[in-house]
Amino acid sequence: MLSKKITKYDLVEAVYQNSKYEKGQIQDVIEAFVGELKNVISQGCTIELRGFGTFEARLRKGRAVVRNPKTGQTSSMQAHYVAAFRSGQELKKALAELPVQEN
Repeated sequence: MLSKKITKYDLVEAVYQNSKYEKGQIQDVIEAFVGELKNVISQGCTIELRGFGTFEARLRKGRAVVRNPKTGQTSSMQAHYVAAFRSGQELKKALAELPVQEN
């Protein structure tokens, strides 16, 4: 099972090791990229990165009754938007080639 978590710092380090740019420049670009992703998606637009995937906002329907599993308390839930990601063909192929390790 894949469980290693990569942070923004790790991503900056990896790009730094494989490029000629300064860490500060790489961090600025990643911060700007993530900020623009948030900005565009929050405006209802879809971002398509060919070969990687598509980021979009999806509407989740509201429900009259929902139950909090921790407390058992019931309430209602309004319709709201959630962030969604659909992987692209190249990413799907790369994931399909990963060896599966069962516990």
